[in-house]
Amino acid sequence: MKLRFLGKNSTVGDCPTLYATDQDTYLVQGWRIFANDLLMQLEITEGETAVEVPTELFEHLTEDGLPVGEIRRVEDPIMILTPGGTFVMQGREVTDPEALAEMEIPDYETVIEVSKAAITALLEEPREAHLQRQAQSAL
Repeated sequence: MKLRFLGKNSTVGDCPTLYATDQDTYLVQGWRIFANDLLMQLEITEGETAVEVPTELFEHLTEDGLPVGEIRRVEDPIMILTPGGTFVMQGREVTDPEALAEMEIPDYETVIEVSKAAITALLEEPREAHLQRQAQSAL
């Protein structure tokens, strides 16, 4: 798997990062989920895991040619929008040794792989909001 760095949201000690791959996927490096109350809200299947990332991380999608990096929907693979303004995302845990060797991953972080189609769908405005706006402008 070949990676292309799109961007990171770094503060001291924190480094959620976004990569594009040559397999029509994104790799999302984020904080491991340790809170039991949060884990109990998720249905994580074998081979998957969840990470927490700042919402601003997806602004880097513009580096992959997308016109906007603003997430407009909270649905699979984004499972939760936290009160602290972060997303909890779920995806296939990355185990590819070559890909992992290209990243700096602290012990408290991990990496998930999510399809580009799933992420770009989150950038689209929900149909209900679009229809509601059309109805308001017709009034």
